[in-house]
Amino acid sequence: MTRSDPTPLDTTLVDPAPFDTVLVANRGEIAVRVIRSARAHGYRTVAVYSDADADAPHVALADDAVRLGPAAAAQSYLDIDAVIDAARTSGAGAIHPGYGFLAENARFARAVAEAGLVFIGPTPEAIDLMGDKAAAKRRMADAGVPLLPGYQGTDQSDETLLAEADRIGLPLMVKAAAGGGGKGMRLVTDAADLPNALAAARREATSAFGDDTLILERALLHPRHVEIQVLADTHGNVVALGERDCSVQRRHQKVVEEAPSPAIDDVTRSAMQQAAVTAAADIGYVGAGTVEFLLDVERRDGDHQAFAFLEMNTRLQVEHPVTELVTGIDLVEWQLRVARGEALAFGQDDIVLDGHAIEVRLYAEDPANGYLPQTGTIEAWQPPTGVGIRVDAGIAAGQQVTAHYDPMLAKVIAHGRDRDEARRRLADALDRLVCLGTTTNRTFLARVLRHPVFADGGATTSFLTDHDVTTVALDPRDVAAVAGWRQLTATADAERHSPGLAGWTNATWLVDARPLRVGGDHVAVSLQATDAGLSVSVEGEPFLVTGTPEALRVDGRPVHLSAHRLGEGRLLVHLSEADLVVSDPTELPPGADDAAGAGILTAPMHGAVTAVEATVGQDVTAGSQLVVMEAMKMEHVIRADVAGTLVEVVEVGDQVGVGAVVARIEPTDTGG
Repeated sequence: MTRSDPTPLDTTLVDPAPFDTVLVANRGEIAVRVIRSARAHGYRTVAVYSDADADAPHVALADDAVRLGPAAAAQSYLDIDAVIDAARTSGAGAIHPGYGFLAENARFARAVAEAGLVFIGPTPEAIDLMGDKAAAKRRMADAGVPLLPGYQGTDQSDETLLAEADRIGLPLMVKAAAGGGGKGMRLVTDAADLPNALAAARREATSAFGDDTLILERALLHPRHVEIQVLADTHGNVVALGERDCSVQRRHQKVVEEAPSPAIDDVTRSAMQQAAVTAAADIGYVGAGTVEFLLDVERRDGDHQAFAFLEMNTRLQVEHPVTELVTGIDLVEWQLRVARGEALAFGQDDIVLDGHAIEVRLYAEDPANGYLPQTGTIEAWQPPTGVGIRVDAGIAAGQQVTAHYDPMLAKVIAHGRDRDEARRRLADALDRLVCLGTTTNRTFLARVLRHPVFADGGATTSFLTDHDVTTVALDPRDVAAVAGWRQLTATADAERHSPGLAGWTNATWLVDARPLRVGGDHVAVSLQATDAGLSVSVEGEPFLVTGTPEALRVDGRPVHLSAHRLGEGRLLVHLSEADLVVSDPTELPPGADDAAGAGILTAPMHGAVTAVEATVGQDVTAGSQLVVMEAMKMEHVIRADVAGTLVEVVEVGDQVGVGAVVARIEPTDTGG
């Protein structure tokens, strides 16, 4: 599947652009990933950083590092002139953009070339074309790549859009032509909702991309999201490296990715790969890229399953490791080699898929609270290891997770002989992964992997809508384990100080009753030492805790627990099923355990105040919108929890930390 399909492949150089130093214009796990691969192949590496990332792992890993500017991305990682200057001052001959930030910015690619540097990626023209969803779909239609029924025209009047929507039919997807990441996107299932959907999508598109152009396409309500990895050189060779299934998503953002897809057959795979190669060849693509498709699992198109072009990502994808694990091809290495003018050393027939790989994205977010992004200090970080396990991470213990950047912390990937082995390995790896100090989606990811629908390979893009895996009730056995661990640890400490006297009494076994605060819940716990072990009661339910802090058992069941002590009597606790923040209110200093509620509204995350909907002295009703905050590309609305008079509120532009009071309401006196 090549444009020229030379036999044998041409391995001469075309306009070689030699360089020995690579600047990585990114941060976090992808910067670490690119730096490691570049160094493994003999390149000197340069990191760039903002003030918030001065001590980040990617900075320490590189041979050299250059400060770009303040924490705000617009003043650092998105500052094209600063990145070019950093390359010049550090002696870099090439720039790798990673993904996100400037990776798909054609103006940046042009600026790199104009500065006499090598952009490790496609041409600016290819980035421009595929970055415009409307133009991309028109080009793909001309190339014969399958499309969903839709409208990508230049006439953007409401009259035309409403008429085209009627032609296409429902359900309908309204999309920003310059969009991405789910922004400027609305699903319409009722024609009466279309005018409002068009207006809302336009507003969001203008705010996010500065372009309110919309496209329309027939919506598939339960499709699979399947994409093809392509690799192309400057000699006209294009190969497809198999597919990835990215169907498990929340808010159009991928959560789980795997290769190969469990949903397609060999005929469909071949047809989809041919379509992807056609798409890349038609625009003269160079480097690593991904052609994304929607797969209609309920319909066939001739001899293969029906699929339609969605978009092309003109960069390395977050999920590229699963392709690397099943093909054995280092995509970053080949990005570097193609950028030097080398021809691909393999053809389509050389690509063989070995086993199965699955990747999950570890985010600093709270799935049980609308996937709100979280901030904090990484107090403990222990990535899992073992056969078939790979972790791409850009964090370390002691590092601050701020509201300035995307909340993804790491990627955990497992490879196995087959899908079920990869799935089991990955779930087990997540059980063992320790990331304490900020709320993450670790246990949520493990529940997704163990859900029977996912295990059977049946998850579509509606999986997280159809199945609730975000909330899990607090297991009293976990509370018993924590309480027992605290008591056994305290007893062991006392024994070291007073051998033979720890816990001594001339009375009967004493009962120690106390409240524990586990997360946001207050739980009544009592402990009593017995000949059999610790009898622990959690809200009246009895458990027997035995063993030592290092080898704990609850009712005979082994519990793998690790804890990190914070100040003020607080513990960060890791259990395979949960990560808990535990404190004893009786040990906290005065005022440390104040709770919000009854008119005291606090920030659920660190971020900026973007809107305030009421003024001091105004009467508000319960549920009314008071404050809008923004962090990590997300907005969150804070509403009044009681009716009353607003007596205090933050101002637009304020930066507030998680837990900070943003408004106070004096409740209405209802009498009594």
